[in-house]
Amino acid sequence: MTLKATVSTVAAVLLVLGVASHGSAANISFTGTFTADDNVQAFNFDVGAPSLVTLRAWSYAGGTNAAGQVIPRGGFDTILALFNRSTGALITQNDDGGCGSVSADALTGRCWDTFLQTSLSAGNYQVNIQEYDNFANGPNLSDGFQRQGQGNFTLGLTGATDCPANQFIDVSGSSPGRCRDSHWAFDILNVDAATEIPPSTVPEPATLVLLGSSLAFGAFTARRRR
Repeated sequence: MTLKATVSTVAAVLLVLGVASHGSAANISFTGTFTADDNVQAFNFDVGAPSLVTLRAWSYAGGTNAAGQVIPRGGFDTILALFNRSTGALITQNDDGGCGSVSADALTGRCWDTFLQTSLSAGNYQVNIQEYDNFANGPNLSDGFQRQGQGNFTLGLTGATDCPANQFIDVSGSSPGRCRDSHWAFDILNVDAATEIPPSTVPEPATLVLLGSSLAFGAFTARRRR
């Protein structure tokens, strides 16, 4: 996958919105590509004080992201899952931003870029973006995602066979708009810091279970030694 991140301060905007501002609040923009329908792209972000955080994709309908970069339309239908990074607990998921929050795609007329605006307390979080309908199983990150390991699942989801490599097929059914591509663009707004997690370092569910067991065993043996 490819990545580009850009940061810009948002203190003035926060004052207008009446949201608590902290000195390092920033808008951070990422771009990249998927190689298959079941890819999951994860980001860690930190919130230093209670804040109204916005998580927003741009690639379905296109537009200009927080970094001022023009994003082309035609990307796949994104969804997101938000987790508490400290506990691994699923906080919420979002499918479509809806018309009024995001733009409509020029070909399908659908407002299917994901958009979530939520008040978060100070802490550490992880947000993952996926292609519809690869929702998180929940209630924890360790439970994985519904389409994990299914590769290019949108062929079976839609039944359409006219899209290149049978990938990134839109459930809108609109032709030619149903054939999407692999690019995504994602903004994380009003946070202290945000970084992409390289795909190779995102644990699979079994890995997380083993890690949790190891940590629990380590804590148990440490207590026994006292």
